[in-house]
Amino acid sequence: MTDTLVRSYDLSDRERLNALFTRAGADSPSGELWGHPASERTIYLDPYLRLDPRSVFLAEVGGELVGYLTGCLDSSELPSEDERMKRAITEHRLMRRPRVIGFFARAAFDLAWTRLRRQEVVSGDFADPDWPAHLHINVAPEARGTGAAEALMAAWFDRLSEAGSPGCHLQTLVENARAVRFFERMGFRPHGTTPLVPGIRYQGARVHQLTMVRP
Repeated sequence: MTDTLVRSYDLSDRERLNALFTRAGADSPSGELWGHPASERTIYLDPYLRLDPRSVFLAEVGGELVGYLTGCLDSSELPSEDERMKRAITEHRLMRRPRVIGFFARAAFDLAWTRLRRQEVVSGDFADPDWPAHLHINVAPEARGTGAAEALMAAWFDRLSEAGSPGCHLQTLVENARAVRFFERMGFRPHGTTPLVPGIRYQGARVHQLTMVRP
């Protein structure tokens, strides 16, 4: 795939971006939570479009969206992930959905399991003034390895430079080896511990959060 165009998000892109959000996580360890895209967008997409649409970038090939990056220059301005999740649960009445109930049952079991073994579990958002900005990036399966992700990151780095940001962080999963290698190529390095992420499974196994930073 060649001739990738990276541009800023526009309101007219919303429907196509929603569709890309649903399919871009295919085969990824962090691809889905409970299989309800509308509520997952409430947590991981919609708040970024409202807060700072200038920090949202799209990758396009031949007029088709193949990737996106959502950025936040100051993470403290974004509602916490816990707050966003609670809002999603309420707005979409998630606790009436069997698959969602199963997810939270696994999460509760994981919390008890880690306490018994005195192991660390994900708790709260990452906050450090050295790396106040953060991002999420997703590329459709057919566009992986084509340079689309690199082009999106280049646009984001320009945005950080323009804003005078001191540093940026992101969070991925230890088990997502492809993503970890990509972020390392982009100048990020692991930071801190790798706690368990409650409720999520990849190929039947538990997963662990990895925070990475780039000054």
